[in-house]
Amino acid sequence: MADQKSIKLEGRVFITFDIVALTGLHIGGTETGIEIGGVDKTVIRNPLTNQPYIPGSSLRGKTRSLLEKYKGLKQNQRIGQGYIHSCDNAEVYPNCPVCQIFGVPGERTFATPARLIVRDATLTPQSIKALEESAHTDLPYSEVKTEVSIDRVTSAANPRQMERVPAGAVFGPTELVYSVYSGDDCDPVRDLANLKVLVEGLKLMEDDYLGGLGSRGSGKVKLSGIHVSVRTNGDYLAEPAKVGPGGNPYADLQALIVDLEALTGRIRNALKL
Repeated sequence: MADQKSIKLEGRVFITFDIVALTGLHIGGTETGIEIGGVDKTVIRNPLTNQPYIPGSSLRGKTRSLLEKYKGLKQNQRIGQGYIHSCDNAEVYPNCPVCQIFGVPGERTFATPARLIVRDATLTPQSIKALEESAHTDLPYSEVKTEVSIDRVTSAANPRQMERVPAGAVFGPTELVYSVYSGDDCDPVRDLANLKVLVEGLKLMEDDYLGGLGSRGSGKVKLSGIHVSVRTNGDYLAEPAKVGPGGNPYADLQALIVDLEALTGRIRNALKL
């Protein structure tokens, strides 16, 4: 972001929800130290508690990737072994909601701050208790799913063991923090309009999968208990204003989608835009 820009934070929208695993969930962890005969693909765990969690980077990256494909954006920025979309000139950047929401590399002189922060999501206390008391998990807090691949030439079977968090586990509260800016190259009205794009990304993710092994049944999730609140520039130290219907949470993502236009209006009023 160029140093000479003058940018003002108008406020932040906080969206919190639970992520319910409808099928087994596999978000890969390190393979270092796996014993011979152990699982081939492990899940990521908190090293202090040994409990699986959903990294914010996984949720953020999946949502961005699906939105890029949904909008047909060019994959022009190499990241690791793959590519993502990243606007590379100042003319197209203001009209690209994906880059406005998720950001572009800092060396882009036209860049403004990414609007979205995604926190890690931990297992809820109820899910921790249920998994600790279960007599049917293969490993602490997880199951082992055996898959068999068949060599197309020799017909030899190659069994593999995949670790998953069992269906029914709940992670949350998951927190998204969406910032609204005004000033040079920033438009708070545009930021609020782009909230719809973020919701589209979450819906695309619900209809797709989170983590790995999705084409083989893993990773179907559902968002539930969605709370929306706002902190404003004028009174940032006050308790966040609840802007759900009647100040209440949404039961699921579809309920938020139905109310999205009215919700955006309430957020605009709270920010005095």
